[in-house]
Amino acid sequence: MSAQDAVDLVESGDTVVIGGVISMVTPEATMRALGHRFRRTGFPRDLTVICPNRIGWSSELGPHGLEHFAQKGMVKRLLTSTFSAKVSPEIVKLVMDGEIETEVVPMGVLYRWLRECTARSPGLLSEVGIGTFFDPAKQISAGAAIKQRDASTRPFAKRVTIDKTECIFMPSMRIDVALIRGTAADVDGNISLIGEPISSGVRQMAMAAKNSGGKVIAVVKTLTDRGTLHPRMVEVPGILVDVVVVDNQAIQTQCPYEPAFTGEVRTPTPPLPRMPMGCQKVILRRAALELAKGDIVNLGFGMGTQLPGLADEEGFLNDIVFSVEHGAIGGVPAPGGFNGAFGAHYNPQAIIDGIDLFDFYHGGGLNAAVLGFAEVDALGNVNVGGNYSGSIRGPGGFIDITHRTGKVLICGTLTSGGLEVQIDGTGETEADIRVKQEGRHRKFPRQVDHIDLYGAGSLERAQRVLIITERCVFELRKGGITLIEVARGVDVSKDIKPQLDFDPRIADELRPMPPAIFRDGHMQLALKDKLVPEL
Repeated sequence: MSAQDAVDLVESGDTVVIGGVISMVTPEATMRALGHRFRRTGFPRDLTVICPNRIGWSSELGPHGLEHFAQKGMVKRLLTSTFSAKVSPEIVKLVMDGEIETEVVPMGVLYRWLRECTARSPGLLSEVGIGTFFDPAKQISAGAAIKQRDASTRPFAKRVTIDKTECIFMPSMRIDVALIRGTAADVDGNISLIGEPISSGVRQMAMAAKNSGGKVIAVVKTLTDRGTLHPRMVEVPGILVDVVVVDNQAIQTQCPYEPAFTGEVRTPTPPLPRMPMGCQKVILRRAALELAKGDIVNLGFGMGTQLPGLADEEGFLNDIVFSVEHGAIGGVPAPGGFNGAFGAHYNPQAIIDGIDLFDFYHGGGLNAAVLGFAEVDALGNVNVGGNYSGSIRGPGGFIDITHRTGKVLICGTLTSGGLEVQIDGTGETEADIRVKQEGRHRKFPRQVDHIDLYGAGSLERAQRVLIITERCVFELRKGGITLIEVARGVDVSKDIKPQLDFDPRIADELRPMPPAIFRDGHMQLALKDKLVPEL
């Protein structure tokens, strides 16, 4: 069918699940057609839309992804893990204004919940999210950063106890329509993702809709003859697909087509930019000292995606395995940023479904994660996606990634917004770093309003949690975050304590940050059992 005819199958009140991550595997043609249909006819109305990830990549070039649905009355309810006011300003405005009832759910939890919808089980039972904003026992809704209400009115999740273990239960839901995308379809409706960097749960979405008696609408770039797709190339079997829409303008990502994302070729020169000496390099160098040979490491959006360049510079790129939650394993993660292809990997060893990868993460399969933060409080609770700076972001996969990972490395500057520091790259003075001007934004309140990492829970699971800044390092210990390292030249009473809204605990064994992380040139890191600088 054409995209316009296909979306006529969507009815008012339907529950619609949509695949895609930013621009990858995003069914743009049907999303655009559905938005156009509502604009033209006023139908379908009151949709429940389920997007495990953010869908959309541009506001400057016109609406993309979920922004097509930014029309009053079209969406009644939204379940998602993350927003971007930068690329989807109108949908975020409707959410913030209360026009769309919104449940913010950890990404991996939302993906895994789709399995239960497929199986038509009572629902998903999980420990992931206990103690965070998503915990019903916190007496706030899953969309707490948007609108607070009594937990008794919240239908989507509840707290239960199973054999003395506290869990969150999310009941299954009927899925009426799945909007998915692939690379090619044969005439029997078998869908291949051979040209896509990730899978984004499209098979699970199709099965959930099919077992609910719903419809599966797949967008592909090309149509091929029966029997031309090798069975191992088929991601979504044709028995699950009702409609195929051919969109020869469909894109792999918002970046130029990259065959090294999919294994079609192996590029000898993936982008591994060198970081200039500055706060971010100092922070990532210190984080690297926590990594061991053979570690499986997740990188968060932003600063973390620059770690591969540092690893290449220091010579340990091939001694650790990178994993971003969308399914690619190994190789080099694409740089982050709104104009990048975050989630794709150059030269991946494997590409599996993100749902399966989240199972692995939830069970503790990751060795380390290098992630950013917005705020950290005295008890080690971390906020990454709450309501700050006047908008909502959502945690994405942060809660899932940090749930059982052995080493959680929370990275960022002590203050932000105009922070200026001077770094001595020679070691010839008594100061490795001097603060010339503090940032405008304070990032260490006494208590965060929105919790994405629950410090007490991490302590119970014996995780090593470090908050690494350009001038000091905190460790999460019993009683809260504890100052364990300070850069030479930094005065605790002058340069650290005044920037916190609480009096920090100071370790008896307080030590200097490793001087080598502030020096120009190579640190000469050697990946053996640990990353050890030759100081």
